[in-house]
Amino acid sequence: MEQKLEQAYLYDFYGELLNERQRSIYEDFIFHDLSLTEIAQEEGISRQGVHDMVKRCTKTLEGYESRLHLVQKFLSTKERVAKIHALAGQFHKNKDESLLDQIEQISNAILEDL
Repeated sequence: MEQKLEQAYLYDFYGELLNERQRSIYEDFIFHDLSLTEIAQEEGISRQGVHDMVKRCTKTLEGYESRLHLVQKFLSTKERVAKIHALAGQFHKNKDESLLDQIEQISNAILEDL
């Protein structure tokens, strides 16, 4: 997965666990696409300080993910739902009853993971 996208997912799931200043700097870097220099000027700290903060925040968020696996579960569920959607489309086209069994298996797997 692209690094910025992965960081965005991590922030979406765990960002509230960062303090306000960390969130502000991380959001500027990830979502507002500001450079380290721009953020440093805005925050009144060094470019290296911003770099270290972003790196520390990323490591913290990755630590939460390694313990909780919420992003992994979300992406897995999203993939399964897309598969159900595709199978439902095929069913409407072909009226193949075996597709319903596949849909049921996938939906049961999602429910088991929740």
